[in-house]
Amino acid sequence: MAARRTRNINGADVRRSTPARASGIAEQLHYECSTLLELFRKRESFPEDVADGRLVSIPPPSSQLDARDKLWCIHSALLQCQNLLEKATAKEEEELGGGRKGEYENQRKMVKERLSLLILCIGELLKAADGTAVLTPSLEGLELNIPVNLFELKVWVYRIFKEVDYWSKTTITALKDLPSVTVKEGVRTTRARDRRSTRR
Repeated sequence: MAARRTRNINGADVRRSTPARASGIAEQLHYECSTLLELFRKRESFPEDVADGRLVSIPPPSSQLDARDKLWCIHSALLQCQNLLEKATAKEEEELGGGRKGEYENQRKMVKERLSLLILCIGELLKAADGTAVLTPSLEGLELNIPVNLFELKVWVYRIFKEVDYWSKTTITALKDLPSVTVKEGVRTTRARDRRSTRR
């Protein structure tokens, strides 16, 4: 029986992740998160500059880092974004009224799913670059002080959406500078073809 491959929400084969595919998913996430931010601002009558400051404790990847370290940095930051987004969603439903299934809620769900897919793809790239299993980074240093005041809670949720938006853009930029992962995958493919040719 042929091995069953892991597939994402769009039917793509996650095990065949490449920098180009991951970048495409990151671009989709960036677009979808920009839409989510716009919907949230309209709903709450927020100006664009209502919130500032980082929540994710991971610094942006330096250009001096090698491919593996860049991927680990991105993967860690996206996992923190995912953790924050889960908590923001739960708190919104608890404090701001859950159960609604409007355009905003559907867009938020789409962002969560796209972020999960991007994390899977970056994890596969990290595994390809390092050749070992991906270790789940610690969430130590992640700011999880959930506000009690209603307005501050809304600002906190907005800041989380901005973090997802920021790290989607950072991921797109970082993936453009990762030819080594593609080369490694190409070498493996070439060697596999050579072995098959030899056996014939």
